Amino acid sequence: MGYDLERFVGYVNEGLLCCVCRDVLERPLQAPCEHAYCSSCISSWLVHHHSCPEDRLPLDVSSLKPLYRYMRNDLNRLQIRCVNVGQGCEVVCSLESLHTHEDECEFAFISCSNTGCSLQVERRGLEAHLSECNFRSRECPYGCGHTLLSIDQSQHNCVAELRTEVEMLRAEMLCKVEEVRREMESRLDSQRRHMVQKESQLKNDVEELKVQLSCVMCDMRALLGAERLRRQELAEAELEKRELLELLRDMQPTRSQHPVEDASREQHPGAQHTEPTRPKQREASLQASSLSLHSAQVVNVSGPPPSPQLGEGTRKGGTRSLTLDCIKRKSREVTVI
Repeated sequence: MGYDLERFVGYVNEGLLCCVCRDVLERPLQAPCEHAYCSSCISSWLVHHHSCPEDRLPLDVSSLKPLYRYMRNDLNRLQIRCVNVGQGCEVVCSLESLHTHEDECEFAFISCSNTGCSLQVERRGLEAHLSECNFRSRECPYGCGHTLLSIDQSQHNCVAELRTEVEMLRAEMLCKVEEVRREMESRLDSQRRHMVQKESQLKNDVEELKVQLSCVMCDMRALLGAERLRRQELAEAELEKRELLELLRDMQPTRSQHPVEDASREQHPGAQHTEPTRPKQREASLQASSLSLHSAQVVNVSGPPPSPQLGEGTRKGGTRSLTLDCIKRKSREVTVI
């Protein structure tokens, strides 16, 4: 809608009137056919029609454009009365400065600034209304700190208000304490679950370490048993070595007596064909047995394998004892001869 024509002072050109509402243009727009309209009027018209309201030519919103500059200047120079002329305002100003005047007009009605008050008063009487408005607020004169409305001042009780506020604060504090307690419980539960998981993991690690330790202990026992057997075999080999050395020392005087026996055999030629062969055979068998014993001793001194079996050690010990008995038996036969 445009400005009411009766508010204007003086002559108004008909070209400045809206073709729809026939009032003075407000926020004007112009069609390609050079007809002018108020922006609100032509927008409402084009919702239901698609032609110019004056000459019925096709018209679309996109084809509208601002008013010519000279027409805008003529429109702004028009003299118009204030909209509050009915309240006593007698100001007449140009249309260009109308909005500035109406924003500051003393006769304009405005709403009360107090919350809850819906009364509208003139701008010039606003201060007087605020001083006696029932919805004006101020601090309690007794020092409780509450902000009171004028209509509630007679019913105000400082003790009751403070007690109510304390109860509200207590309830608020209890709610916050409950929230903090729940949060702490949730944190403790999560930490407890984490600790249980860690404990189970540590138990599994301890069990694995125990299994590994038992395997290591078994290996150590096997190594200690092998070492014990090796030392035992070394001791037996050393003992056999000493016995063989003593046996060889005992056999040396017997060998020195052999030339005397040979001389006695030469004096008895009848026995030369049969008896001399036996000592030689015995000496040869004795030397072969001593060589085999010496080789067995060398093998024993060089050391047993890292993990010998019990049955092999027993067989070797039995072989050595048989060899030693054979050598002792043969040495006795030589001595007797």
